[in-house]
Amino acid sequence: MLNKVILMGRLTDDPNLKQTPNGVSVVTFSLAVNRNYNKDITDFINIVAWRQTADFVSKYFTKGQLVVVEGSIQTRSYEDKQGNKRAAFEVVAEQVYFAGSKTENGITETSTELPNIDEYEEVDTDEEDLPF
Repeated sequence: MLNKVILMGRLTDDPNLKQTPNGVSVVTFSLAVNRNYNKDITDFINIVAWRQTADFVSKYFTKGQLVVVEGSIQTRSYEDKQGNKRAAFEVVAEQVYFAGSKTENGITETSTELPNIDEYEEVDTDEEDLPF
């Protein structure tokens, strides 16, 4: 059996990081994902990530950022405050990746200048010394 999901979308809010009583990191967030056949329809998918993935998401991702989530679908049942049985589904993220441009993700290049070639000493190579 196979349960694999790959989604690309934008975070609808900043990720919400919490700790379990045992100190395990867990983060929840929601992705806005456009449908392939109709870009005017958007699905909002709940995502949960655990441990190192949770720490990574909470540290580097913010509302509006374009991300790719790779994981599996999980379903669960619960009772609401009125005692009604409810079902929920969410994607358990195994990997979360940056999907936008470097500028959009807050990553900047430290230097785009090429080194000054005049600062390097010329090396004389004799063809007989080359290993090939």
